[in-house]
Amino acid sequence: MGLSSVLCSLNGQSHYACWLVLTGFLLDLADGAVARKLNACSALGAKLDDFADFTSFGLATALLLQVHSLLDGLLAIVYVLAVFTRLCFFSSGLPFVYRGLPCPYGASVLASICVLTGGSRVMMRIVAMVMVLFMVDQGFYPHDKVLESQAWKKLVYAGGVVALLLSGFPMASLYYLAWSLSYIFFPTVFWSHKAPSHQ
Repeated sequence: MGLSSVLCSLNGQSHYACWLVLTGFLLDLADGAVARKLNACSALGAKLDDFADFTSFGLATALLLQVHSLLDGLLAIVYVLAVFTRLCFFSSGLPFVYRGLPCPYGASVLASICVLTGGSRVMMRIVAMVMVLFMVDQGFYPHDKVLESQAWKKLVYAGGVVALLLSGFPMASLYYLAWSLSYIFFPTVFWSHKAPSHQ
């Protein structure tokens, strides 16, 4: 999804580029659940996951900023470096907890804003700078396995799939924006609860 989004951005197809990033967001939430279900977890898989995250939520998302000037280019580089830093150095050492905003949520916000505003460069710059601050912050965010958690979270995910099917309508991206902002601003209220144990 990330590589396809990059190609769309380079060809001026920003609408498709945004929705490919949002598709990557959904797949990122699903890949771990699928790997665990199939008992296919491995060190190589973890490395490939980081590569996919860096491509989709770093490079592809930075290109949504539409680099037309030196300042835009610098912001795109800073965004990519923030994602790189977040992926490499911000392990919390605690199970089920991230330090710094996970980059898929920052990418989801940026892609949603891009769709909703038609790629407003002013809005994109502001949102990108805010997402950079959240990613390099030392704050804690829950690592909640959405597809292996409470039923209502699975319904949230299903809503994301429906919104993806409605990608021809820009307002469908509002769903991803609301979802991501709820995680960013209310992580412990909505997203910190673990799945009930099965005995």
